[in-house]
Amino acid sequence: MSIPNHPKLADLIHMPVSDLVAMPAESLALLQDEADEALRFAKLTKDWIDGALAVKYGDAANAARQAAGKDTGIIRFHDGAVTVIVDLPKRVDWDQDKLAAVVERIRADGADPADYVDVSFSVSERKYTAWHTDIRQEVEHARTVRTGKPKFRLALGEEAL
Repeated sequence: MSIPNHPKLADLIHMPVSDLVAMPAESLALLQDEADEALRFAKLTKDWIDGALAVKYGDAANAARQAAGKDTGIIRFHDGAVTVIVDLPKRVDWDQDKLAAVVERIRADGADPADYVDVSFSVSERKYTAWHTDIRQEVEHARTVRTGKPKFRLALGEEAL
């Protein structure tokens, strides 16, 4: 679709929001599609570069990490004038059933589990809506509903069907 005087993405950063708001929906839809494609391309490019860096520096990073006696965290080494900084974050997952058993043993020993672990409760919306009204009313005071950021998608022509 060709729209006369259709702005380019690069023009948008200099354009007041009021000018964007005044544009026809078709122009906004095209701009949104262009921005989505630019974002997809940028993410693909970033992933491609990150993959190349992992291949180029993976062995050196592992050696530097081993020499530093670190399994995770940030290490630094040099490639010429460039300092290569590699962060290997630590991700910890806990087996909830096993952890619950430990909490019960702590409680049975007369200690307060809160001194050792953080305990939280949650209810999925699916389970909540399946509860009987009496149960839902009982926990309603403990429930807070927040909304996320709205997402708008504009589709042109047949794509909208």
